[in-house]
Order: sequence, then C-alpha cells, then structure tokens
Amino acid sequence: MDDIPEALRETSTSQTKLQSTPGLLMGGILGIGMILMLGGAFLMRPVSSPSKTSSSSVTSVKPSPTPTPIPVSSPTPEPIENLLGHLEYKQAPVSELKAITSDGRIKLRHNAADQFIEMQRAARSQGIILTPISGFRTVSEQNYLFFEIQRQRNQNPSQRAEVSAPPNYSEHHTGYAIDIGDGKAPATNLSPNFEKTAAFNWLKNNAAKYSFELSFPPDNPQGISYEPWHWRYVGDQESLETFYKAKNLPKSLEN
Repeated sequence: MDDIPEALRETSTSQTKLQSTPGLLMGGILGIGMILMLGGAFLMRPVSSPSKTSSSSVTSVKPSPTPTPIPVSSPTPEPIENLLGHLEYKQAPVSELKAITSDGRIKLRHNAADQFIEMQRAARSQGIILTPISGFRTVSEQNYLFFEIQRQRNQNPSQRAEVSAPPNYSEHHTGYAIDIGDGKAPATNLSPNFEKTAAFNWLKNNAAKYSFELSFPPDNPQGISYEPWHWRYVGDQESLETFYKAKNLPKSLEN
C-alpha cells in the first residue's frame, strides 16, 4: 500500500468499501429475516394448556361418611305356646316307660315310676293308700278325652279345657304326670274334694321328698282349674327342663 500513490489508495479503498457494502447489506437483511422468521415461528406456536396430570396430582381427601347408627332394641321375648291355658308337650317314647300297676295298664317314665312306687310304699306304711288313676297318655287317647267327652257333656272348648288338656297339650304325654286317688275314699277321685282326704294331706307334706309337685294349685297362672289329684315328677334334668327350662316360662308361669 505504501508503493501506491495516495490518490490511488483512496480510490482503491473506496472501491473496496463500495464492493463490500452490498455483502454486508445482504448479510444484514438475511439476518433480520432469520430473526423475523424465528420470532414468527415462536409467536405462531400454540400455547399448551396446563398439564392435567399436574392439576390432578393433588388428591382431595373426602371426609368419610358418618355411619348410620344401628338402633338398639330390647329383645322380644319368645311367645309362649299356649292353647286354652295349656302348654305343648312331646309324647314320651314307649321304650322309656315302666309300669306302676300289676296289670301294666298305668305307666310312667323309669325315674318317675321308681319314685312313685317308693312314695306309695312309704304312704302305705303309715296307713295311706295312694291309688294311681292315670299316668302316661298318648295323643290319640287325649284326643278322645278332650273332644268326645266335650261332645257328651255339651261343652265348648274353653269349658272343656278347664278340666282337660287338648291333645298335644297334656302333661300326661310326657310320662312324668300322674293322677292320684285315695284308696279309702274313691268317691273323691278326680274331684276337688280329694283335697279333703288323708291321701292328699299326706302328699302335701311328703310328695316333695320324692320329687313330685302339684301341677295346678289354686289360682295357678295358666288359668287351669284346681286339680289336687294331678301331680308331676321333677326329679331329674329332663323332667325339670320339660316343665320349666325347656319352655322358657316366665316366673309367673312356674308352678
């Protein structure tokens, strides 16, 4: 450049500048275009909605529903099976019966039979004759005693039930019940007048020793007519449950 005259150098420099100016201009224009294109692309990009995952990531805790209280009610007592004042009883198996008379006509369950025979002997030793009138009775026999006698006496069921149990409702079915008379006063058999006999007086004072009790005393809760002749054995678990526990009787019906 030192060898070139100053005037030529200036000319040459200005030419160079002039030659390089279009390149710079083109580069600038291209650069601005790129910027505008990138900016437009950015502006044209769709705005994404907030992520559902992020919004649902916060789990809302719902309060547990309050349980509905269960009403507490007092237990309903079981209804007592009662027909015209009488309670239902099962018929004793024939195999469990034992005769208490020489002809074998009157029978009781084994334990009841043994205790009655012992009681009868004890009474006889004191001059008292305990006569067995009726012991175990089948349902069919009771059916006759209730319905046939009811027709013969022109009674309605309630009247008949005051002196006799309907079939399936007699203590005689159990093999633990017995009707007792006084051998010296047979006219009082199956009559309220039996309570005036020596036999009844002896039973009242001694029957409990042999596990016998009066089934239907005066004013009994079941409403059955007073039967001083009708006694029942309660000397073992089965007999006791038959008349008490097995029936779930309230105390007012325990006699």
